[in-house]
This record gives sequence, structure tokens and C-alpha cells, in this order.
Amino acid sequence: MNIEKLVNGAALIEFPSFFDHRGSFVKAFHNSSLVNAGIHFQLKESYFSYSQKDVIRGMHFQLPPHQHAKIVFCPQGAILDVMVDLRKQSPTFGQCLAQVLSQENHKAFYIPEGFAHGFKALTENALTYYLVSSEYDNLSDTGVRFDSIDFDWQVEQPILSTRDLSFVSLEEFQSPF
Repeated sequence: MNIEKLVNGAALIEFPSFFDHRGSFVKAFHNSSLVNAGIHFQLKESYFSYSQKDVIRGMHFQLPPHQHAKIVFCPQGAILDVMVDLRKQSPTFGQCLAQVLSQENHKAFYIPEGFAHGFKALTENALTYYLVSSEYDNLSDTGVRFDSIDFDWQVEQPILSTRDLSFVSLEEFQSPF
């Protein structure tokens, strides 16, 4: 597992993968590798979504005391994965990181607590898989508007949920992180 440190605790992970005449094998979680890289991640919940091309989901997070870290990867298709730092005292507050995650590149984002997360599906039927360090709490689940962060999504007609459109802007958000 190759782990590249990014900013303030975020990381880009490249999963070990093996290919032969039968297909492929990808190791998507290896606790010792994460710990050796200084990432202490305790898995509490896992889920996935399928998305059509040009769907944008985000920018999501959970409020304290139910905040969580995530490991996000795309085992089918491709997504443009985006995180934004919501930690008020962070020198990278409000800054975005983006990376294409796909079945071809076997990369994942490690998203620390205090970051919002979202993505744009680059292909039809993009499968996005999440490993999460806390369990879902409906009252703590929220987000900021995808179009209020300093990021060009490069899509003219994104497909969005009513919920994601209802979030406040990053500028209006009073961060508890």
C-alpha cells in the first residue's frame, strides 16, 4: 500500500493490485499500513453508492460528536473526488483537494475528521465505496453547498439531490471543527 501524505492529515492511498488472466485482485484496507503512515482509523461503518455520469454528491460530513474520517475509493468506473478543510484553526481552512479515483488507478482518499467530502461521477454507474470511522447519526449529518467551495466541477448541468441543494454555503457555515 503506497500512502502519500497530503495536507493536515489527508492522504492519497494507492491500493496494492494484482492482475492475471482471471481478472484483478485489489486490497482495499490494511490497518498496519495505515498505522505505519500515522493514520489511526477505526472502521465503524461501510457503504457504497452508484451514480450516473455528472452526478455530484456532496459536500457531506457529520457534526461533532459524531464526526468521522473516511477512506473513499471507486472500484467501478471513475469519480472526481473532492474534500475541503472545515477546521477553523487549520492553515488550509476552506482549501480543496481533488483526485480522480477509479477502477484503473486503485487510489483512495483518506479524509480526516473536519473535512467535507463530495464527488462528481465521471462515468456511468460509478461505484463509490466508503469506509467510515463513525456510525451514521441523522441529527449530525449535514453539508455545505458544492458550488460554494473554491472548486471548478467542470460540468454545466450537474445532477444533484434536493438535499444537497439545501445546504448552506461554506461562507455561511459556522464550523464546529
